[in-house]
Amino acid sequence: MPKISIITDTDSSLPEEMAAIYNILQVPISINFNEDFSRTDHTINNVELFKKIDEIGKLPTTAAPTPGIFVEYFKKVFKEEKPDTLIYFAISGEMSATIKSAQIAADDLKEYDIRVIDSNTLSMAQGFMVLAAAEAAKQGASVEEVITAAEKIRENTVLYSALSTLKYLSMSGRVSHVAAGMAGMLDIKPILSVQNGKLDMLEKIRTRKKSWMRMVELVKADVGSHLIEQACIIHVCAQKEAQVFEGMLREALDCPKDMPIVDFNPGLSVHTGPGLVGTCMIIDK
Repeated sequence: MPKISIITDTDSSLPEEMAAIYNILQVPISINFNEDFSRTDHTINNVELFKKIDEIGKLPTTAAPTPGIFVEYFKKVFKEEKPDTLIYFAISGEMSATIKSAQIAADDLKEYDIRVIDSNTLSMAQGFMVLAAAEAAKQGASVEEVITAAEKIRENTVLYSALSTLKYLSMSGRVSHVAAGMAGMLDIKPILSVQNGKLDMLEKIRTRKKSWMRMVELVKADVGSHLIEQACIIHVCAQKEAQVFEGMLREALDCPKDMPIVDFNPGLSVHTGPGLVGTCMIIDK
């Protein structure tokens, strides 16, 4: 039986307690404000992040881990766990250069069997893939079977989130100040989803409550007559709001008893801003 180790990056938003069950390491994303203040999303949380952003009035830059950092993590796994194969699941290559750094590192470590897999998604959609891969590896699956188990999860996963503000997208230059100002005046709350490996704006809904109601409608349409196998609520500095949204989902759908509330990691939340609320669900199709 091959020994297979699984790792990912922090853009998976995988809570530490979940990752710890399978001893999954997460390679951190860099968050840089200036020469004197640089962090990773291992060393800064969302509350600290947005406090700092509001203090200095600008967004930090984010950066994929360097190939050198991946070399360190890959070597650490082989030294401590001694697997036959290491499989790394990356945030979508459409959204980040992270996977390119990982592939360079893997190519430099030709003495090891390292597989670099594009999750083609992010946040807990990526996290659930990683957990499925780790469970398959634990059960003695082959490398190909482990990868297939993760890809099946991706095919059956839906992810929706609603922004509370366009302020931070405006600060990043992804949305004009005029558009952001108009959206604020009209109380527009965009709904985001992953489309073809990218986090795209799916719809623009007026008022937060209506955006949440619309997300429930979208999930219900996706679920249809199928079962929800796993689910979580995702949020950015919005724990109470996330609990309210969870109640809306439970009222409308037969949700799993265990539906953890998970932070959108700082490497991603810097672009969405605080107040984001959403859900990620695996549907038994």
